[in-house]
Amino acid sequence: MELSLSPDQKLLQESARGLLEQEYSLDRIRGMEGNEPRWSRDWWRKGAELGWAAAIVPEKLGGGSVSGEGVRDLAVLAEELGAGVAPGPLLPVNVVLAGLVAAHGHGPGHAAEIEALVAGESIATWAVYEPGREWTPSDPGLTAAPADGGYVLDGVKDRVEDARQADLLLVTARTPDGVAQFLVPASASGVTISEQWTVDLSRSFGEVRFDGARVDAGALVGEPGADGIVERQLQIAVVVQCAEVCAVLDRAFAMTTQWAFDRYSFGRPLASYQALKHRFADMRTWLEACHATTQAAAAAVQADSPDAAELISVAKSFVGERSLTILQDCVQLHGGIGVTWEHDLHLFLRRAILDQALYGTPADHRLRLADLAAL
Repeated sequence: MELSLSPDQKLLQESARGLLEQEYSLDRIRGMEGNEPRWSRDWWRKGAELGWAAAIVPEKLGGGSVSGEGVRDLAVLAEELGAGVAPGPLLPVNVVLAGLVAAHGHGPGHAAEIEALVAGESIATWAVYEPGREWTPSDPGLTAAPADGGYVLDGVKDRVEDARQADLLLVTARTPDGVAQFLVPASASGVTISEQWTVDLSRSFGEVRFDGARVDAGALVGEPGADGIVERQLQIAVVVQCAEVCAVLDRAFAMTTQWAFDRYSFGRPLASYQALKHRFADMRTWLEACHATTQAAAAAVQADSPDAAELISVAKSFVGERSLTILQDCVQLHGGIGVTWEHDLHLFLRRAILDQALYGTPADHRLRLADLAAL
């Protein structure tokens, strides 16, 4: 994040780092089994007590940030999770909270749900993707038909992060009045959740089926056709993603440069070869640009700037594309050990690959930039 953090942000950073190092070492991440829960509720509640789910929620709704700039604080936390490829519902919970806060005052208030999420007593996630479809939040296939003063939901969502551990699902759906979102209990009748395979060892995803799932009118978040709420959620998701990928790159690059000084070839350290110096310089330049675009995006989202939509797409398209180039170079420079299970590099590469694909690919965001620029 910023080169200089405030004392309160440093305290937030240090407390998060301490909790993560205590619970989730890279060896523990590497040993996670397919169906094993990635994190415990007790652990997440400790994080919530440190403010992990409060940063972008105003104080009048039970939240609050340490610096008064919640999006920047959230990016600091995301960097800590990215540096350790740590598990936890930081992104899904805060994305849902972004939607609930943006919708507050327009339709059902959901104040009790916000309070429970901020306290870590409840977990929520965003059900927005659908099978066989890429990033199209404004065109959901899942339907919500009005019935008996409420709605009946039919359809399927997939790539839902922490679906099996969530208490609440924020579901995008098509209604006769436009696209709307509903806060649906994961235990509701007609809702079925199944696990999905994921390349990232520390995160879990699921498919959620809605077969005639009935919700009352109080489940509505905001009003149908309120595109600005979904846009706000996307902006928060991309800021968290890009911040954690920047931290992933920091760790992998530091690991690789150290290896280049330690590893000798023909009596000289690898780092002494001119060709590799140029390659490291390119990687460092791209890494600094990743930080710069992410910081600009976070600042714009924090300020609710008119160019926030443009800057988050700039950050996602640049970070998403360059991160894999940098990480693949890191793997190659490590030689044979870079592709072994025991080495940590693949843990970082897995996190970056998944982040590149979610909430719009770099190609999706380049097209979005073209639309925003009316090209």
